[in-house]
Amino acid sequence: MTRKLFVTTALPYANGPFHIGHIMEYIQADIWVRFQRMQQDNDQQREVHFVCADDAHGAPIMIAAEKAGVTPQDFVAGIAAGRKQYLDGFSISFDNWHSTDGPENHELSKTIYRNLKSAGFIASKTIEQFYDPVKNMFLPDRYIKGACPKCGAPDQYGDACEACSAVYAPTELKNPYSTLTGATPVMKTSEHFFFKLSDPQCVDFLRNWALGDVDGVPRLQPEVANKAREWLGEDGEGLGDWDISRDAPYFGIEIPDAPGKYFYVWLDAPVGYLASLKNYFGKIGRDYDAFMQDPNTEQYHFIGKDIIYFHTLFWPAMLKFSGMRVPNNVFVHGFITVSGEKMSKSRGTGISPLRYLDIGMNPEWLRYYIAAKLNSHVEDVDFNPEDFIARVNADLVGKYVNIASRSAGFIAKRFGGKVSTNFAPENEGFLDNLRSVSNEIAQDYEAREYGRALRTIMHQADIINAYVDQHKPWVLAKDPASEPALHEVCSCLLEAFRILTIYLKPVLPTLAQQVEALLNLPAMQWADINKPLPNGHIVNAYSHLMQRVEPKMLDALFEPPAAEAPAAAPAANDIEDIAPEITIDDFSKVDLRIAKILNCELVEGSDRLLRLTLDIGEAKPRNVFAGIKSAYKPEDLIGKLTVMVANLAPRKMKFGMSEGMVLAASAKDEKAKPGIYILNPWPGAEPGMRIR
Repeated sequence: MTRKLFVTTALPYANGPFHIGHIMEYIQADIWVRFQRMQQDNDQQREVHFVCADDAHGAPIMIAAEKAGVTPQDFVAGIAAGRKQYLDGFSISFDNWHSTDGPENHELSKTIYRNLKSAGFIASKTIEQFYDPVKNMFLPDRYIKGACPKCGAPDQYGDACEACSAVYAPTELKNPYSTLTGATPVMKTSEHFFFKLSDPQCVDFLRNWALGDVDGVPRLQPEVANKAREWLGEDGEGLGDWDISRDAPYFGIEIPDAPGKYFYVWLDAPVGYLASLKNYFGKIGRDYDAFMQDPNTEQYHFIGKDIIYFHTLFWPAMLKFSGMRVPNNVFVHGFITVSGEKMSKSRGTGISPLRYLDIGMNPEWLRYYIAAKLNSHVEDVDFNPEDFIARVNADLVGKYVNIASRSAGFIAKRFGGKVSTNFAPENEGFLDNLRSVSNEIAQDYEAREYGRALRTIMHQADIINAYVDQHKPWVLAKDPASEPALHEVCSCLLEAFRILTIYLKPVLPTLAQQVEALLNLPAMQWADINKPLPNGHIVNAYSHLMQRVEPKMLDALFEPPAAEAPAAAPAANDIEDIAPEITIDDFSKVDLRIAKILNCELVEGSDRLLRLTLDIGEAKPRNVFAGIKSAYKPEDLIGKLTVMVANLAPRKMKFGMSEGMVLAASAKDEKAKPGIYILNPWPGAEPGMRIR
């Protein structure tokens, strides 16, 4: 029987490029999908369809497009145009990438709504909301600011206070204002449509679906099921009806028979999973409806833990009561952190996937490292630079690639590329033991226990390398009488390397392709584990498969990019364009201070950085890294005054924590006009003075 798998990842919001969290999720799903695709020769084959799409609707995109002076459609298209370089760069094998603004999503969203309405699961009621009288639109919570009603902190958003962590309604804010126009919002009423999530039928279904099991195994991960149980409450009293409408102006899908009303983005976004599959089937000539109605079809979603509520309550209930297939499962993962700190672009602790690729780091290093830390639980994955270097170099280069480098060269140079696979019993037994763990590894891949699978694989690599050390092919090569033994040992090692490559192929698809070319083989499937190279098979000449990670690569990854780093002074004809306009409120958030450079020293291992010890009037000096080594000698800066951003979140770098940023000027084109000029205040300024 063929399993028919429909697999998706969470739709990225189309207001910016991918971040490392997206890439981690795509890698996790891609490994699972690639493993399934390798089962074509097994008793239970898989037909796999792996799709995603841009989440293209909502007020933020509408407003961003307006600021950019383009239509929302053009804005989204510009974001979508940049997706391919990331997906190709990290070998993410989506079959289709679509948009929630596509015609399929409009059609499916309206169909689901009509079905829900016919079934009695849509209600309407009048609600009160803040309205911007200048912008002439109702304001989402995140576009309202004011003083926190609990602690009084100014400039807090309309749903939660960043100062005291209080949660509240936007109507509770003191002195509220619109972040779009600065106007004081007024209260207006509007009719909204609600999905009756609190209906007893929904509650009963969700209790069975979210808290139930499949063949005796809980459907959801324990951490996810516990959250669902908490939200459902004892009798479903924890669920409220879900507001699924927004008022014009709004970029989205207009609600049928309700002019000026649009689906809230969280209604039509997950429908984008179905729409992308339907769009793909239209391209390849498949019957979408027949596939979705087939009882053998299985539907799986890979998502982050921040969107569990939508995917384990709203989404399955919406599908169920609109008469559509409900997901078989939702696989939830944690966040990715750097050296224990949560990823945050605004705090400068994020890894740019594009920078990773641009500086020439091997994407399969990251695929392996992330996979080695992933399991079936909702746990955060920590990227630690030192651990990354050690793990990749030890496992992939020191263990795995080492097997081929120790054997393939001898086969090509001494035996015309021909392997000898009429093995002695002890070598057959050695290879049988290696094959014996295939079911264990397969079960771990199926269960998304990638870390455990890779530990098993690397344990086998240790055993193979012990075989290398025991038989020492480099010693055998020196004795003409040992030629037959050298041939058999190297052929055995190459067969072991082939099996190991199949085990690693879901994680390292590009490297596996290189090995397939080396071994002169077609694309290897899982069943090929038990199909050894035939005697006399000719392999190609060995070439280097993977380089080691160098620490300087991590330095480059975590050093500020050129646009962020202190840079060189502008020439008169090389002035950068003025940045987008900001308000006085925006400027007031940046705390600039006079800083005295108490000490300055070189940073070992970095070509760009100096380590500055800065006094800004606090009890303890600050430690700041600055990319100004090319322009200044450390001794020339000690005792000088400069300017630093004092309220920039600390940034974890390879060399330590950077607790701010010094300001400098540079030309737009640093190559054409080199030079870096740090700011130097006039005499009389003192450490700690604020620049206003």
